[in-house]
Amino acid sequence: MPDQNIINKVPFGQKIAFGLGMLANQMFPAALGIFMVVLVENLGMPSWMWGILFFVPRIVDAFFDPIMGFISDNTKSVWGRRRQYVFIGSIIMGIAFMIMWQLYREDSVMYNFVFFLTFSLIFHIGLSIFSVPYVAMGYEMSDDFHERTSIMAISQWIGQFAWVIAPWFWVIMYDTTWFPNADTATRTLAIWIGTIFMLLAMVPAIFIKSKSTQFEDALQPLTSKTIGGSLKQILISFKEAFANKPFKKLCIATFLIYNAFNTVAGFTFFIIVYYLFNGDTAAAGIWPTLFGCGGALATTFIVIPIVAWMSKKMEKKTTFLICQGISIIGYILLWFLFIPGKPYLFLIALPFFSFGIGSLFTLMMSMTADVCDMDELESGKRREGVFGAIYWWMVKFGFAIAGLLTGVIMSAVAFKAGASTQPEGAVNGLRLFFSGVPILGTLTALWVMWNYDLTEEKAKEIKQKLNDRKLNNS
Repeated sequence: MPDQNIINKVPFGQKIAFGLGMLANQMFPAALGIFMVVLVENLGMPSWMWGILFFVPRIVDAFFDPIMGFISDNTKSVWGRRRQYVFIGSIIMGIAFMIMWQLYREDSVMYNFVFFLTFSLIFHIGLSIFSVPYVAMGYEMSDDFHERTSIMAISQWIGQFAWVIAPWFWVIMYDTTWFPNADTATRTLAIWIGTIFMLLAMVPAIFIKSKSTQFEDALQPLTSKTIGGSLKQILISFKEAFANKPFKKLCIATFLIYNAFNTVAGFTFFIIVYYLFNGDTAAAGIWPTLFGCGGALATTFIVIPIVAWMSKKMEKKTTFLICQGISIIGYILLWFLFIPGKPYLFLIALPFFSFGIGSLFTLMMSMTADVCDMDELESGKRREGVFGAIYWWMVKFGFAIAGLLTGVIMSAVAFKAGASTQPEGAVNGLRLFFSGVPILGTLTALWVMWNYDLTEEKAKEIKQKLNDRKLNNS
């Protein structure tokens, strides 16, 4: 009988290759989030256009993900199920990212809106083609409970450097010694970012090993002849996966935490500039950058190592609950430590604040891999692509809603981006939502995860049953 305690160790080089893909996977949305400010600050788009540009592409992306997951899970190829899609997707999203930011203030607002929306849709489809198989590659790299956390911790550690680097784009964009204006800066930066991180996104496709699936008869590739049945199977797989109670809890908790965070993340720049520096972008200098960079550094060098250590000493669920509790302290501190004239004080809150998002994907991606084993035991199928697609469907669908809510909140508090002065109470309204929405989302997620029951002991039992089944079928 196979020993269930034998660890499927993944070579460190393979973990680094996977991590470089995560760096690309995070850099594109990190840069996108920063560049989006240019649309309202420099190109004159109203907040309703901004909300639509957040919402529509992500909705399209979110609904494409489950289809991509099914295609990836059922691909027959000498290169395996994932690698070719990672490679193709990286090219599409890299090129589309470069093109979508070639916007000029001389063109009309409506022209720029339609141009950006068109290439943003192409970019997000490319992102889906890349990210769904890419995430599934990570799930299937190891079947060991703790080795999975190690893989995700290393990939998230590398990926966090996107959030260390990206905030410095604020400095480049608004420093006239670099570029005359921010829209000129984004046109140039987009080409560099698109090229460099397109190449990094290809690394997992080139260097992570995979076995041929060319002759696996159990797979059901999506073709023109089978599209009707395949779409039906996608819906069935979606229903079966979401009926898995532990997986449902992971999805809902992630939806609440990540998208509550993203609903208000865009306010950071405005709060620092308009509350701490009375609307003076030049006086704000690098403080918006230090907020993002400081949080990312705290995540990289404090949060992720602590989370990886904690998850080996206690259950992943317990680690999750503790880390999210710490993040609530951070959001409360940010309300009190945003003080005009003393911007340095908010740095105190960043390590606490960073435990929320910093721990989320390290733990949730590892826990989703455990769920894939549970699903195989019940269904007899390996469906990492479907589970990864549905998980990220929840993230992206929520992110789309978050983008829409960002515009709604800004309108509700009567905040006007780019205005020299703001209506009374507008900036404090942003501050209230900035702390309140993530606290509410996190508290609800803690309640959802309180009875999560896929423990290490249960995961090992599932692994042993799967090994026994494979032995009996061999």
